[in-house]
Amino acid sequence: MSYAGAAALQAAVYGRLTSHAPLAGVAVLDATPSGTAPETFVLIGPEVVNDRSDRSGGGADHLLSIAVISTASGFRGAKEVAGAVSDALAGAGMTLTTGRLVYLAFVQARARRLDEGGTRRIDMTFRARVEL
Repeated sequence: MSYAGAAALQAAVYGRLTSHAPLAGVAVLDATPSGTAPETFVLIGPEVVNDRSDRSGGGADHLLSIAVISTASGFRGAKEVAGAVSDALAGAGMTLTTGRLVYLAFVQARARRLDEGGTRRIDMTFRARVEL
């Protein structure tokens, strides 16, 4: 197993999200902002990586978490951003600097309220297969 494709996958996901027109103006981050956060932002989060190497070579399955966090009123805006994230990544044919992305697919989402309803958070999980 190799974790070598993880940084390349994150860079490609970041590039795809920041260049996707429906997400224009929405901050895409990989750390919770210090200070005043944008009203709505996308947070590239943790991942779980499992070995999928075989006789043909190295490979790994990445379960990548991406969250939409919003203090805007209601869930609609957050869900629209989450839908745009999903559309940007679904079946994405991205080129990685290390390894080859075989597929990237949506797995699940969980929408919830935080801070006594003042913040909405939608956690999405995507599965990516990277061959090395």
